Amino acid sequence: MRRSYRFAVAVGVAAAAVALTPATASATPSQGVTGEILAQTTIGGRDYVLRKITIAPGGTTGWHFHDGMLYGIVTEGTLTHYRSDCTVDGVYDVGGTITEPSGDGYVHRGRNLGPGPMVLHVLYIDPAGSPLAQDAPAPVCA
Repeated sequence: MRRSYRFAVAVGVAAAAVALTPATASATPSQGVTGEILAQTTIGGRDYVLRKITIAPGGTTGWHFHDGMLYGIVTEGTLTHYRSDCTVDGVYDVGGTITEPSGDGYVHRGRNLGPGPMVLHVLYIDPAGSPLAQDAPAPVCA
């Protein structure tokens, strides 16, 4: 086979592979969310990150999951928390605590439906080097 013909065949195969690859659903970005890392350390292959998260009125974290465990306490406002089937699995007022398990099997989102900011102090316990959260596509119910 001539070299230019082999190159053309390779390009054609690559183009067909790209064309036949199913499109992935896009992530759902957060809106009105800010975060501030208050403290962090790594011990025994785990990152421990203490973070203050503020969600503006009407804001959302977007659909996401965590690679590690998350423990939080609401210090201002009210957090409304949704499972991946779009049902509310918790409404947390000031002093309310929340735990979120790890893994892509626990896709969820948080929203602030109140008139003022919602503040959540969170401790992430993640495998070292993991992101604090990973975006996930919106479920079909959303």
